[in-house]
Amino acid sequence: MYTYGKSLFVMVAVIILVGCAQLDLAGNNSVKQESFEGLRVHFINVGQADATLFEYTAEGEDYRILFDAGHWQEKNLLEYLQVKEIEHIDIMIGSHPHADHIGQMDIILEAIDVNEVWMSGDILSSQTFLNVIDAIEASEVDYHEPRAGEVYDVGPLEVKVLNPDQITGDVHEGSISILFTYGQTSFLLTGDAEEKTEQAMIDLGYHLGADVLKLGHHGSSTSTIPAFLQAVNPSVAVVSAGIDNDYGHPHKEVVDRVIETGIELYATYEHGTIIIESDGETLQIVTEQDGDIESSNEPVFKEEEPIIDDVVESNCIDLNEASVEVLEEISHIGEERARTLLELRPFESIEELVRIEGIGEGRLADIIEEGLACVR
Repeated sequence: MYTYGKSLFVMVAVIILVGCAQLDLAGNNSVKQESFEGLRVHFINVGQADATLFEYTAEGEDYRILFDAGHWQEKNLLEYLQVKEIEHIDIMIGSHPHADHIGQMDIILEAIDVNEVWMSGDILSSQTFLNVIDAIEASEVDYHEPRAGEVYDVGPLEVKVLNPDQITGDVHEGSISILFTYGQTSFLLTGDAEEKTEQAMIDLGYHLGADVLKLGHHGSSTSTIPAFLQAVNPSVAVVSAGIDNDYGHPHKEVVDRVIETGIELYATYEHGTIIIESDGETLQIVTEQDGDIESSNEPVFKEEEPIIDDVVESNCIDLNEASVEVLEEISHIGEERARTLLELRPFESIEELVRIEGIGEGRLADIIEEGLACVR
């Protein structure tokens, strides 16, 4: 057990209650809220990306933990933090090095005082990742690569690392997963951890029970397997995804699984930013807008619509932007693999194509030699 800041604040256990209210917006994501002495967890609406802010005060000390940092093409997370007058972050965590999870870490490091950065240790050759590493070095911030079994007291918040035990080169398998416990309430975040990693956390015998589960991989069918959902047994689930996103997140089977289990489901594309408040005993849910999730997000593929694709320049097909039909122009990428590729986006490098079944080192070499595929 490690201690970060003040000593652990102990509260008495009671039954968790969940309520719902609607935020009063004052433009530019500025949320009018009454003063609150407990924990606020902001599941921030950053489109097809992830960003969760833990905000609380204890014994006169303000604590801020940011888990994932939005999309690299946007500044919406930084703007949200600035509107909320977040002037320091104790720990900024990038669950894994994909650009929709670490995308704004570099500009946050430039604009806000950050004490410490946690990353999985997996590396990529993407410009987004390199920008973040440069920003970490320039800021001289403390840096840590957490491993399963580590437990920290960050003031009254217990931070228990459940994954990774070690990194394997598969960035989803190495996704940082943490159980945050505040008094008798708990929140489980797993980044883009998929089936293999969820099962490994079960097999390792970790206590996974949590009141709130953030669905892995934006609600993709690659995550939230039945056994994992049963082990966590949450009262509330939250999914972060962009409206009508190109991946169809969250996938219908996951949404149905969660709803049929009786779990209350919230989604950023439907409810906007979702704030869950905890006094250590009970939970209160506040949403930016009303919403009701009865099915999955809009389907990706609309064959009847005309295909407009402006991402092919200089014979380069961007794996993260091209349509199914354009992707099929790449060697060894037929319709089925193109659709799988869309579900696995974003790609940080061409080498990640080996994640697609049927593409091994030989076919990858052919694709690289062809020179048609690229990642911008």
